[in-house]
Amino acid sequence: MERLTGRGLALLVILGTTAVAGCSGDYHLPRFGDAEAALETRTPEEIYLDGERLLAEGGAEQAGETFGEVERLYPYSDWAKRAMLMSAFAYHEAAMYDESRSAAERYLEFFPADVDAPYAQFIIALSYYDQIVDIGRDQDNTFQALQEMRDIIERYPDSEYAKSAQLKFELALDHLAGKEMEIGRYYLGRGHFTAAINRFRVVVEEYQTTTQTPEALYRLVEAYLSLGLTEEARTAGAILGHNFQGTTWYLRAYALLTGQGLQPGNVGDGWLNRTYRQVVLGEWR
Repeated sequence: MERLTGRGLALLVILGTTAVAGCSGDYHLPRFGDAEAALETRTPEEIYLDGERLLAEGGAEQAGETFGEVERLYPYSDWAKRAMLMSAFAYHEAAMYDESRSAAERYLEFFPADVDAPYAQFIIALSYYDQIVDIGRDQDNTFQALQEMRDIIERYPDSEYAKSAQLKFELALDHLAGKEMEIGRYYLGRGHFTAAINRFRVVVEEYQTTTQTPEALYRLVEAYLSLGLTEEARTAGAILGHNFQGTTWYLRAYALLTGQGLQPGNVGDGWLNRTYRQVVLGEWR
């Protein structure tokens, strides 16, 4: 799980400093276990500060619940606004992603134009991104993370979170491309060449900016040669040579082609030929 940094931690410090500034020097936080300090009798400031203490002590889940009590008992106070965002932060730290996302979504619902709205949106995106697992598992969280990161990039392009969202967007995209590659290699290794080609084609057409593209083009050369489709194999090699000539994938593809007396080149009129015209010649029509 990624720990929130930058504005996230700065927000924690700023809000905590603001809260403490309003307290007297001899103030002591009452504990929830104190019989004389029933929750309903405490001020929003006191409950909020207890949430900060719990968070500082490593009790992120308890902190999230405590900040939630501020919102429940004093829903129209300024402390509730602060607590809502801090609840999202605390729950994220506790890896309670549904609860974190719920708190952040409430914040955006009530304060869509607030200065901290980008931060709330970023927490929502991270609630999906930090659940992305290995490529052998279901990729629903990856798709959700991509959508949420895109929302940050488009809605808050000047925010401090846009750059991080762009990086995570690209990493999530690469993750999805890796999933296609895994399946394609599985089919290729079992001689199901057409099924493998369909997977590698997805990478080349839909994930062409990812790090998976050079291997996908090489695997296309390999699969097409196995089927005796030399024009397609040569064209895949030509695209690979133009964009990734310095890679081992191109050297391997070149060796495969020349081993059969072939050279990379844009020949034929299939989907790879159209891709060649677009990415190499810049002809998009």
